[in-house]
Amino acid sequence: MTFATAPIFSPSSAWTIVARRVDRARSALGSVPPSSLVLLSSFIIQISNIFAKSLFSSLGSVGTTFLCKAIAAVLLVAIARPQWKGHSRQTYWILGTMGLSMAGMGLSYLGAIDRIPLGVASTLEFVGPLGVSVIGSRKRLDLVWVSLAAAGILLLNPIAVTTLDPLGVMLALSSGLCWACYIFSSGAIARSLPGGNGLSLAMVIATLILFIPGVAAGGSALLHPSVLLIGLAAASLGTVLPYTLEFEAVRRMPPRVFGVLVSIEPAIAALVGFLFLHETLTLQTLLATVLVTTAAIGVTLFGRSPSSH
Repeated sequence: MTFATAPIFSPSSAWTIVARRVDRARSALGSVPPSSLVLLSSFIIQISNIFAKSLFSSLGSVGTTFLCKAIAAVLLVAIARPQWKGHSRQTYWILGTMGLSMAGMGLSYLGAIDRIPLGVASTLEFVGPLGVSVIGSRKRLDLVWVSLAAAGILLLNPIAVTTLDPLGVMLALSSGLCWACYIFSSGAIARSLPGGNGLSLAMVIATLILFIPGVAAGGSALLHPSVLLIGLAAASLGTVLPYTLEFEAVRRMPPRVFGVLVSIEPAIAALVGFLFLHETLTLQTLLATVLVTTAAIGVTLFGRSPSSH
């Protein structure tokens, strides 16, 4: 009597299956309008902040940033399997800039929301992408959408009625500067490296930059199972998914259009706060939401298409 032999399961075959499914998902993303990818990314990021803030008591904002970036780097490298060699010197410089901007953006933003409200931090951070939008503008109509988005952001900023931590404000503004650098560097990398190679390489660089301060801040708590589980959720929702969506979007649209579209994120932060943190949506918040939504729709409908560039 003979028995059929079951196929041998190996980690490499598992990663092959995962990689194929990721490739299929990436192909499917190509049919989704880039504006929709940006808006979905913004919502996912705000959800991830809920998980990240729950780690502050154990790791602090620095340790949390490192853990999220490290987990994201492992996931992205396992999926993309990037090649470190064979790139031009200019590509390596851009990768370094992108990794540094990602590390700075995460470190500054989580440090900010540890000291000031989420909506305020998100509002102040948008100095960066709005600046990109203004610099890249070539049409008067574009300035109208930028102005509407800026007005909405100002309405979402409760500085006049809230005492804010000065360091938190500076960290949020610093995150905006890093975000502007990321928009330009990621756009250049997305056009020179295929798939998620550039993203995964830059994430590794960001993790290496954060390694020493992250381990010093988190210590042995970085290895606690519950911390790792929450970190996995925060990294997946706050880094892997949104960066993948934004990376695909920024490849198909000019940096100025991307900068205006992501300006809807403060409104999304207010919505997430209302749904999950039971924060009240005031008339001022609702008006701001209308303004930034109008700006996002306007730049999508009337901005120049990526194919014209």
